[in-house]
Amino acid sequence: MTTITTPLTAHFTLEEFTRSDKARILSIDNTPTPAIVANLRRLAKFNELVRLELSGAAMLISSGYRCQSLNRVVGGAANSAHVDGLACDFTAPAFGTSMAICQALEKSYLQFDQLIYERANGAVWVHLGIAVEGKTPRRQVLTIDSRGTRIGLWN
Repeated sequence: MTTITTPLTAHFTLEEFTRSDKARILSIDNTPTPAIVANLRRLAKFNELVRLELSGAAMLISSGYRCQSLNRVVGGAANSAHVDGLACDFTAPAFGTSMAICQALEKSYLQFDQLIYERANGAVWVHLGIAVEGKTPRRQVLTIDSRGTRIGLWN
């Protein structure tokens, strides 16, 4: 069986930004609209710059676009950038830990909207969001874990 993929950039496909085991299990249609696909293409282009900042390390995307119903089921924030196709959660093991990734991106020139070091249920990942087209990126750096949401990077 051949899997059809839709490239967004040299290293990212539409499928890796929309894939969700939870959506598949619950029969939730997580198909993005054309406007969301345009946002995902912008996010993929931004992630190419992130990859360069991470010495070319592959980024393993664990969550990208989430339709409203999927976002609710997974407990995402009501105003999550994932719903608009403007954020992804990832790791890059070949580069280092999620904290090392966040530290590198915080020091970079990249104009992200949000960079969040997240820990929950034993898992650790990086949340990276870009601004809505035409808006100035906030370059907000946060940590979200069992102690809540805090400004800055905290271990």
